[in-house]
Amino acid sequence: NMVMSFRVSDLQMLLGFVGRSKSGLKHELVTRALQLVQFDCSPEVFKKIKELYETRYAKKSSEVTQTQTQPHRSPEALSIHSSYDRGSTVARTSISTTNIDYPVLYGKYLNGLGRLPPKVAKPEVRLVKLPFYTTLDELLKPTELVPQNNEKLQESPCIFALTPRQVELIRNSRELQPGVKSVQVVLRICYTDSSSPQEDQYPPNIAVKVNHSYCSVPGYYPSNKPGVEPKRPCRPINLTHLMYLSAATNRITVTWGNYGKSYSVGLYLVRQMTSAELLQRLKTIGIKHPELCKALVKEKLRLDPDSEIATTGVRVSLICPLVKMRLSVPCRAETCAHLQCFDAVFYLQMNEKKPTWMCPVCDKPAPYDQLIIDGLLSKILTECEDADEIEYLVDGSWCPIRAEKERSCSPQCPILVLVLSNESSLPPPLPGSSDVNGLLPTPNSNGENGKATADVVDLTLDSSSSEEEEEEDEEEDDDDEGPQPKRRCSYEKGLVSAC
Repeated sequence: NMVMSFRVSDLQMLLGFVGRSKSGLKHELVTRALQLVQFDCSPEVFKKIKELYETRYAKKSSEVTQTQTQPHRSPEALSIHSSYDRGSTVARTSISTTNIDYPVLYGKYLNGLGRLPPKVAKPEVRLVKLPFYTTLDELLKPTELVPQNNEKLQESPCIFALTPRQVELIRNSRELQPGVKSVQVVLRICYTDSSSPQEDQYPPNIAVKVNHSYCSVPGYYPSNKPGVEPKRPCRPINLTHLMYLSAATNRITVTWGNYGKSYSVGLYLVRQMTSAELLQRLKTIGIKHPELCKALVKEKLRLDPDSEIATTGVRVSLICPLVKMRLSVPCRAETCAHLQCFDAVFYLQMNEKKPTWMCPVCDKPAPYDQLIIDGLLSKILTECEDADEIEYLVDGSWCPIRAEKERSCSPQCPILVLVLSNESSLPPPLPGSSDVNGLLPTPNSNGENGKATADVVDLTLDSSSSEEEEEEDEEEDDDDEGPQPKRRCSYEKGLVSAC
């Protein structure tokens, strides 16, 4: 009550006494002084407030006493002072009336920020919508963290109280895991930038204290790459387990490092969703009709008159690029230019643990609100169970692409034969040994146990004396019998093939 009745000069003296900033409009000074009273009121501060209060009203009472004890007063002076007294009485009455509901009004003032004059109001900072959090209430609009001094480490406190309806929502909410409610009070921090919706971003040296306990803040992800700094996932901070679920006010203190960048904090009552719930919602509202998908395929394969290469088909894998398993719910973002899909089940589960929302096919943003389920590919998956890949054709139809198995060689299959450029350098094959220069066995050549065997000719050996002897033998044979015709490879029925 004393602080609420102070003038600007009194507020500045009080804030200067404790080393706080004295600049700003009166309502800003009042807010700063009230925070001082509620959270950091030491005996010295209380003594200073009482001194300022008594000094002010002592001066006022002395002025009234001097006016009443003046021996000669004109009628105009009497009317002025009487009106002054009446005005002071009305002023005191209005202040005391306001202070009856002061805690409620103060909470609304901190939480709403709508009570600021229009000339002071700035463009509101907006945070991006998070798929796994549905906002139920806004407890504190994004408010800038203002440093109080030149220190690098700053503290910014705020207070708020939950309504009975909000308390009931938290108490009756189901548990996501032991001790974690689905309805939560979360703290979100971002850069102070009103040009576009901002993503969560923590300031350096952040610490959050709820009432009398510190709240855990997500740590850094270790980096496996040398020279790359570890990254910190910036997510909403759950404060529910440390709050008073009653009509009592809760105090939250954010400790942060002041290194030039400006940050804003906001408090929200949210309902946390699971990946299974998001998948069910996607199946309800995100399925694209097969005919629309077929029209998209035709558009992709339409003949481009400016292109010299005509595309007659495009292949699409039925294996998810994330987990290398067959697709169950084929999904992609509407902004993606490719027809290849990924599995929505695994995609949502991965983003539930580590939200990145990047397409695994093209590495471009694929947020939840832009995901679609490909109705045509879903139909193909049910009709084509023995193939892992399909091909879309120009008319929008499709055909399966099955893996080609290794074909076994048969007597009717053509056999690749090594033909030497200098056949005369090799001796003629001996009867019953091998055919085609010793590379293939003849049907009559049987090895042990009745199995066909082939003689191996090592072409890498250095032929010096052996080749000379063979050449002499050939010359003698040529002189005696005349030139022999070259042997041709004949593929007769029953020829043994090497597989």
